[in-house]
Amino acid sequence: MSYLKKVLLPGEIIVYQTGLHWLIYLRATFFLILALAIFGVSLQIDQQYAIFVQGVAAICLLVAIIDGLGAAVQRASTELAVTDQRVIYKRGILSRHTLEMNRSKVESVDVDQSLVGRMFGYGTVLLRGTGGSLEPFRSISDPLTFRSHITAEPLSHAPPG
Repeated sequence: MSYLKKVLLPGEIIVYQTGLHWLIYLRATFFLILALAIFGVSLQIDQQYAIFVQGVAAICLLVAIIDGLGAAVQRASTELAVTDQRVIYKRGILSRHTLEMNRSKVESVDVDQSLVGRMFGYGTVLLRGTGGSLEPFRSISDPLTFRSHITAEPLSHAPPG
């Protein structure tokens, strides 16, 4: 069961849920491509240098695997949601960092997106609560939609009448 499902209050509804953007795999992808390119070069050069070059390719491949696994764990262990009452953020598996802020206590929501972030649909959301606390949510998918759900009027639980 996900953290979000465990901490929902009775009658609380998840309005929007998102996670980290897939571009957190970019560094791992870069090292994987670099390893493949270096290995390709090693097949074209003199045999006495090929073993050294293949060793460099192996190191790049190892870095790619470690980065990729780290990014996968980070992406799988981060949950962001807006409910009809709160904003909930959780990251981590063994050690956990959580933030739960009542939507009524949110003073402002800022979105920072670079040009690349705008092109690929990711960015940082800065959530400022009453009392001046500032919480950044980095590398999240579709930060503008996340912001819109935070700032939208919460749904009322009162029956229509």
